[in-house]
Amino acid sequence: MLTIRHLSILHSIDLRPLIKDLSFTLSGAERLAVIGEEGNGKSALLKAIVHPESIQSWATVSGEIRTSGEKIGYLAQEAPEEWNPVPACTLCMSNPAFMDTDPGQLAEICRQLSMQQNLCWSDTPFELLSGGEKVRLRLMLLLCEKPSMLLLDEPGNDLDLDAILALEHLLLTCGLPVLYVSHDEELLKRTATQVLHLESLHYRSEPRWTWAREPYLTYVQNRRNQLDKQGQLWKNDQREQRIHQEKLHRIEEAVAHAQATISRGDPHGGRLLKKKMKAVKSLEHRYERERSDAVERPWEEFSMDALFSDITPVPNGRRVLDLTLDHLFVDDKVISSEINLQIRGSEKVLITGSNGCGKTTLLRLIEKQLAKDPGLSVGIMPQHYEDGLDFDCPPVEYLHTDGSKEQLTFIRSTLIAMKLSRDELEHPIRSLSGGQKAKILLLKLILAHPSVLIMDEPTRNLSPLSAPVMRDVICTFPGAVLCVTHDRILIQDWPGRVLRLTADGLVTLKA
Repeated sequence: MLTIRHLSILHSIDLRPLIKDLSFTLSGAERLAVIGEEGNGKSALLKAIVHPESIQSWATVSGEIRTSGEKIGYLAQEAPEEWNPVPACTLCMSNPAFMDTDPGQLAEICRQLSMQQNLCWSDTPFELLSGGEKVRLRLMLLLCEKPSMLLLDEPGNDLDLDAILALEHLLLTCGLPVLYVSHDEELLKRTATQVLHLESLHYRSEPRWTWAREPYLTYVQNRRNQLDKQGQLWKNDQREQRIHQEKLHRIEEAVAHAQATISRGDPHGGRLLKKKMKAVKSLEHRYERERSDAVERPWEEFSMDALFSDITPVPNGRRVLDLTLDHLFVDDKVISSEINLQIRGSEKVLITGSNGCGKTTLLRLIEKQLAKDPGLSVGIMPQHYEDGLDFDCPPVEYLHTDGSKEQLTFIRSTLIAMKLSRDELEHPIRSLSGGQKAKILLLKLILAHPSVLIMDEPTRNLSPLSAPVMRDVICTFPGAVLCVTHDRILIQDWPGRVLRLTADGLVTLKA
């Protein structure tokens, strides 16, 4: 059992509370999903449970954390940087739990993860593996340790559709208590038996948490109904208050007018009016005291607000891309052949496919080809944020490129609308969460006014509140879009062609 009692996490640099007085328990085969906007302390919570020393440099943790001797299997959101140059086989063979796992058990673990077992013996450096291969390898090593409880931070990131389904099956059948952070709405709907919702209200100054012992979809529906009902009660209460105040104001004005016009020869009438005015003031003060039991306004944390403007659509028939590849190579190895892709005008093309099939490699080739066309303005959101951001630079300084006060004001107001706090605007980008980095990249694209977007897994780190906004921004973009994703909702709602990259080229799933 995992027991959390009165846990608080304070950002000791900004003096901003991330989590306050949190209490919950996890046991049996419960699957508790932690959700919330980017930067609300989800990853910090998992680290505080498993490795509190890892956040000591920037956070203060208080409260009680009891794990009752559980062997916790923890998957961090990102692998350690020192893993990058190390071959996959070396990482495996240097892990005692992996070496102690017999071949039959290893084969079963790989099957559970929809993972090719030869990945364990690959001499490819970890940094050159695909995003999904990295996650699979780390999950495999974690399961070799035979944990009695799982703490997973974004386990579905970068996984292809087959692997996501395998992850769902693993969560549903492992029989272990699982605490996991996820932004995948479909994964949450299908696997979560409980929800822990972390929010940050009033300009990110007041943390709020909700522990709901019910499935994700039930929680979302009940929460929406509760907020709508509370909102209606608040509106009704505000209307009644306004009517009462207007009535008092009219009486007060009438008495004041009578006082101003009463004849000095009527002292008795003057005294009566003074008493009436005193009674009106007394009634007003009494009403204000009674307002202490007024209906509370429903506070809700909204997601980011972002919009492309002043984008000139690519003219119909205008050639954006005309790509023909006999072979697609990764490290001198042919992974696909006979690739043909044409994009015209403001067409929107989505590419999906298995991990390691070459989607990101193909996007990089397309980026280079489009860069040669002076008539196109291309905006790029890479899968790895360090490829598109200066991690040592604060967001405002990084994005403020023209030196104007107007641009500076727009950047600050938009980042705040995207739910970054005023302190986070001045922190180095590397200290921010994955979802916050994605939002900074999106704002970078907005400032560039591109006519073509190339996006590699644009929703991968965004919360269930922000991801729908990003999906809408992409689908309604006035120009051309080429997007690689495993986001099942984005694939389902895509307004253009959907292609799958295979060993035999691009296969049309939706025309």
